Amino acid sequence: MHTERVTIEGVDFLTTLHLAGPIGLLALHGGVEGGTAELATEVATRTGATLLTFTQPEGPPTHIPSIRMSECPPLHTFAAHVSLTISLHGHNRRSTPRTIYVGGSNRPAARALATALSARAPAFVPLTTLSDIPAPLRGLHPDNPVNRARDGGVQLELPVLARTSHPAPTHPEIPPEEIVEALTAGVRSLMERAEHG
Repeated sequence: MHTERVTIEGVDFLTTLHLAGPIGLLALHGGVEGGTAELATEVATRTGATLLTFTQPEGPPTHIPSIRMSECPPLHTFAAHVSLTISLHGHNRRSTPRTIYVGGSNRPAARALATALSARAPAFVPLTTLSDIPAPLRGLHPDNPVNRARDGGVQLELPVLARTSHPAPTHPEIPPEEIVEALTAGVRSLMERAEHG
């Protein structure tokens, strides 16, 4: 596990990178989008996936768009090591409090994760049809770090109920166990697919 401080657009981040398996769990906005770093860490631990999280240990939380974070050194190392990225984000759309938007450039992997979510976390609704996903949440821009790995990636936009303890926030956040189990199963299925070509 390697930690490094980086500065992006004047904001100081603490990055935690653990190089392991060919699938990578990424949380660019840990602390800003509560529970995403903790969820990524737990799933990576259970599956042997590579992990990269960004947190902001000091100052007011600042959200920098993903496409403007892609040039920092830990992300270069991460993208060069993994073949597929699963990037965890949070949305706060009050009209869809149980919807998980499943974007990113690798659509077969997106559907595989959605299947695992439907099976193991039935209280939530994963959407994979890109036209049904709000444009800012689709994760399709080529400069988005989720798409920089060899096989692209999947961007999961998770509502508060799918990523944090509720209703009282804690530090660190404790992601719901059914979401952890669903993503663990989904990542394992993707690893099996990769192993068998």
